Amino acid sequence: MTTPPSKAGTKGVPRAARERQVLAEATEEFGRHGYEATTMAAIAARVGVTKPLLHHYFGSKQDLYLACLNPVGDRLLHAVRTAMTEAVPPAQPTALRVLHALFTALDGRREAWFVLYDATLPPDSEAARRAAYYRRAIDDLAATGTADLLRTAGSGDPLDADALTYAWRGLCTALVRWWVNHPEQSPEAMTRRCARLFAAGRTLLAVGDDAM
Repeated sequence: MTTPPSKAGTKGVPRAARERQVLAEATEEFGRHGYEATTMAAIAARVGVTKPLLHHYFGSKQDLYLACLNPVGDRLLHAVRTAMTEAVPPAQPTALRVLHALFTALDGRREAWFVLYDATLPPDSEAARRAAYYRRAIDDLAATGTADLLRTAGSGDPLDADALTYAWRGLCTALVRWWVNHPEQSPEAMTRRCARLFAAGRTLLAVGDDAM
């Protein structure tokens, strides 16, 4: 039986499977090198197809980036929203739930975080606007969590909340960058590590208070 042209792939690979392969390799390439430094030729070489085939399947580099970004943004946004709203024991801090959700969503595709948080996107492009949409949505959720945390600590200063939101984003990025360099670490191991780091931070702050 002849495969219909619309479903035909390359070298006997069905088109749908080849597209999934392209998206996986392109996501890693964009995440590792950034939008500006990534070329369609480099992605084609990773996949083992021709550059014209990539354009035929996905269009321009921006179109391919968006095809990588949208599932990443949807997955991360869903992970954070679910972690912040699900019913859990009070002893489990929201910050750790969110981090575990992020690590779980990124497991096997850790570079995907840097597809979303890419500083090299062309200004005023559709790619930059779409990435900004997802970042704002995640930041809004983080802002809700940090404001609640600060209110519990007795701070109602909106600038405190804004600063903490920025710090949280930087912390998440730093942790994912470290995780990329330690592929043996599972999401569960990373969550336990974060719990230990948070506990150590609280101890250091308590010692600092006693010294004053």
